[in-house]
Amino acid sequence: MKFRAKIVDAACLNHFTRVSNMIAKLAKTCTLRISPDKLNFILSDKLANGGVSMWCELEQENFFSEFQMEGVSAENNEIYLELTSENLSRALKTAQNARALKIKLTNKHFPCLTVSVDLLSVSSSSRIVTHDIPIKVIPRKLWKDLQEPVVPHPDVSIYLPVLKTMKSVVEKMKNISNHVVIEANLNGELNLKIETELVCITTHFKDLGNPPLASENASQDRNPEQMAEVHLEIKKLLQFLVGQQVNPTKALCNIVSNKMVHFDLLHEDVSLQYFIPALS
Repeated sequence: MKFRAKIVDAACLNHFTRVSNMIAKLAKTCTLRISPDKLNFILSDKLANGGVSMWCELEQENFFSEFQMEGVSAENNEIYLELTSENLSRALKTAQNARALKIKLTNKHFPCLTVSVDLLSVSSSSRIVTHDIPIKVIPRKLWKDLQEPVVPHPDVSIYLPVLKTMKSVVEKMKNISNHVVIEANLNGELNLKIETELVCITTHFKDLGNPPLASENASQDRNPEQMAEVHLEIKKLLQFLVGQQVNPTKALCNIVSNKMVHFDLLHEDVSLQYFIPALS
């Protein structure tokens, strides 16, 4: 098993750092899947047990100037590593204005992802800062639990409003209730609702639009006005929204009534899928 990669382009380095910061806000620990052409950050808490799951994917050629890997075997040319997300994010924070960044799989008494940052010092000489991030290598037999989630057919698919606006609404709602209802229809309307014994608050978003396929695929007898809804734990929704520091190029919300919500985001060339199960 071997892995080494290098980023020299400043824009790529900043983008990779932003992705790593987002992952650290979404998942305490995650799985890094390395394959010849892609990197994936995976969180696979079982939806059935009320856990969220995440699948973030980036094409390595959009980030790295050098990328070499050898998986566990020729036919299973992949590597799965478990790591603490914040350790990677912290290491990359030191890479601002760096000349280059190298990431390598090493063994220093324990398996590590070693991040070396080539910094320019005042005297124009180079200074290397090295971070050894402890990792666990995930054995082949456990890979089956870490595959890309199957997306169930949604009842309603709708474009999301500006995520910052949505986040500030949900933050205020969290002070009043632990639960939130997301409901949407095929008329481009999405509502966030909370209800307690004393108060009922709804925030309405209109004219959001539905992806063309959603309207075509919806069962012919579904009234465009009819809402599909899902009850969520508010802190799980907020955690997802807090993780979005940059407004994505595309942001979709897919609702499977009373089962789950699936967020499908595209940040330039990084895709993020995030699944939150409904409250039982």
